Parts: sequence; structure tokens; C-alpha cells
Amino acid sequence: MSAHPVRHFLADDDLTPEEQARVLDLAFELKQAPYDAKPLAGPRTVAMIFDKQTLRTQASFAAGIAELGGFPMLVDGALAGIGVRESVHDVARVLGRQASMIVWRTYAQARLEEMAEHAGVPVVNALTDDFHPCQLLADLLTVREHKQQLAGVTVAFVGDGACNMGNSWLLAGTTAGMHVRIASPEGYLPDAAMVERAAAIATITGGSATVGSDPLAAVTGADVVVTDTWISMGREDEAAARAEVFAPYSLTTALFEHAEPDAIAMHCLPAYRGKEIDAEVLDGPQSVVWDEAENRRHAQKAILTFLVQGAT
Repeated sequence: MSAHPVRHFLADDDLTPEEQARVLDLAFELKQAPYDAKPLAGPRTVAMIFDKQTLRTQASFAAGIAELGGFPMLVDGALAGIGVRESVHDVARVLGRQASMIVWRTYAQARLEEMAEHAGVPVVNALTDDFHPCQLLADLLTVREHKQQLAGVTVAFVGDGACNMGNSWLLAGTTAGMHVRIASPEGYLPDAAMVERAAAIATITGGSATVGSDPLAAVTGADVVVTDTWISMGREDEAAARAEVFAPYSLTTALFEHAEPDAIAMHCLPAYRGKEIDAEVLDGPQSVVWDEAENRRHAQKAILTFLVQGAT
């Protein structure tokens, strides 16, 4: 048995500020020399389970695991029927004996936590309804590349603040010492407990977390402006109602002009031009969305390396 406790990455604040900085440093190093480090040589198998639609997550994890010398084992969530055909804890016990790590993109955070409780190997959150921490590591890496630092940088998130990206920006951003502003319509603000969680982190790092309903106030003077689709997976039936509610929160050219002149625009994709973001912003010179998408691979390689080294 390992002498070290098994570490997981289930939510953004599973990493301390120091650990987050170390993982981002490692991501930067791995990006410079993507084929040099082989901590998964063997190859070690990493189980990748996808219950939700995926493009960037599957592509970046599969490529990254292979580059680290490992084998990405794809587990079809629909075929496995996790929680239906077989309980989560039974699946965890099976996969924990077949793989050195488990990456899961699923719905309820509780399912992921149950997997981590019983797997006996590191479990990584590849997206749940509550958090998207691997995306945030990629986002922070991207901001650092373009702004040369994270601490003290102001980021505005406009749109659905109650979604996983809003939650993850609050936690990961404050962990990095950033000033995070969330602007969402009433009824779509982050949960108060999540804001308190971020504020507690900010007292340690010097960051801050501000939540409100004025997109102009959030974006004015921001160094980074972030948005996300208004229609999260599983909520497609709410599309028409949400389009009306969120229209004032669209990242238009006019709104983006209130940010700092050298501000960058971010979106974790898929994006719907003309809805949550103007095509002129998404495809414009200050957009870094393609860097952001690429950085999923480098950031995920770093967190996998961090976890496997801590578990051996």
C-alpha cells in the first residue's frame, strides 16, 4: 500500500494556493517540452469516463495521458450505466484495480465524491454540475501567459453565475489571489455558501470575490472578461426562457470596450456566437479562447502528474 494518502481533484479548492501555483508552474514546463516527462510510463492506465457530451475534455485528456507515457482507457458512461446498472461504489472498486487514476465527466458532484471515496486511486473531476476545475487550471495558465501574473488581476465573469464555471472561477480565482467579479441576473447568482467559501480563501491570498447583477460594473476596468454558454448541458428545455433573461449579459463588443484596453476575452467553449458572446469578440484579436482550449492538455497533464507523484 502507498505510504501517502490518496489525493483527488474534485473541486478547485482541493489545491492550496501553493499547490495551485506549483501545478501551474508544472503545466508551463510541460507545455515547453510536451514529450519529455513520462510519469505514467509503463504505460499506466487512466480510466476516462464520460457521461456528458465532450470534445475538448476527451481530446485533451487522451492526448495528455499518452504524452505522459500512459494509456487513456475510454469507459463509455452510457454502456457502463454507472449508478443504474451498477452502483458507483462498485464501479469505483472495479476501476480502482484496473487503472492508476480515474477521470470522470458526470452530473452530480456527489457521484464523483462517492467514486473518490471507494476507488483507492486518484479521481479527477473532468466536469460536474457544480465545478469544472480542470478548465480553470487551463484558464489560469492562459491568463498567466497573457498577463504574466495572476495575483492582483481582475476577472469579470458575466452570465450564469450559478453554473459550474461561476463556482470554479470564484474558488480558483481567489486561490490565485485574483479579484473575481461575477455578474448574473437575479435568481442566477452563485450560491451564498460558494461566495463565502471564496471570500475565506481571499482573506489568505489577498484576492476578492464580488457578486452582483450589473454586467457593466463587473466588466469596467477588468483585465480578463469571461463568459460561458447560457444553456448548460441538461437544461436545453430552458433555452428560450434563459435567452430572454441573459440577453443583457451578452459579451458584446460594446460591453467588452469597458474593460481595460489590453483585456483578454475568454470562453471555455462550445460558444454560440450572437448569444452569450459576439462573433467580433470571440474571433477578435483580444480573444484567447484557442490558447485556452489547447491549455486544457497542459494543465491536465500537470494535475495528473501532481496526483500520481503524490500517490506513489
